[in-house]
Amino acid sequence: MATETAPAPVVEKKKEPLFSKKNIRTLRDPLDDNNPITVQVLGICSALAVTVQVKPALIMALGVIFVAAFSNLIISLLRHSIPTRVRIIVQLIVIATLVTIVDQVLKAYMFDVSKKLSVFVGLIITNCIVMGRLEAFALGNKPWPSFLDGIGNGVGYGIILVVVAVFRELFGSGTLLGYQVIPQWAYNMGYVNNGLMMLPPAALFIIGLYIWAQRSWNKKLVNVS
Repeated sequence: MATETAPAPVVEKKKEPLFSKKNIRTLRDPLDDNNPITVQVLGICSALAVTVQVKPALIMALGVIFVAAFSNLIISLLRHSIPTRVRIIVQLIVIATLVTIVDQVLKAYMFDVSKKLSVFVGLIITNCIVMGRLEAFALGNKPWPSFLDGIGNGVGYGIILVVVAVFRELFGSGTLLGYQVIPQWAYNMGYVNNGLMMLPPAALFIIGLYIWAQRSWNKKLVNVS
């Protein structure tokens, strides 16, 4: 009489913690080691255009964080059902929808900033950082890591925008967030605002100095070309 074999025990897969070391690295790496502007050299155009003042740069950064995080999340959720041949079109539709939300919120609540940012909010649709993360990460990873990757890259982009804007507004206008920082007595003594800081090339100079400083303190980037 044949003996019945006992069924193999079901081994439950251990769920990965939301903030595991891998997920934290996904969130943290774009801030320095793999920064989208200073290491990947993406999103330079907006860094030149919207960093004359801190406020528009900050709003632009928040817009990109929102779009990058939620587009990554949505594409990751849909990744198994998107046909390969139309994936770029689907990505553009998702990004365009999120950008439209950002644009309408700005027009409703921050109309002056919306006018300053002008077409640059719309250009988030074709921002190579957002599109690049969808292709490189969201299409091949689960929703939560993809969401963190979007936040990390958006924040990494935003840090550079705000740093550049602080220097340009401070030395170009003597203000920060519209408030006078350089005192009037300095102007009375002969201090003059640097007009070069108001021009787009100033952003390139500041980003170049930031890259030099970053590679001086972060030895991981010494051999990155």
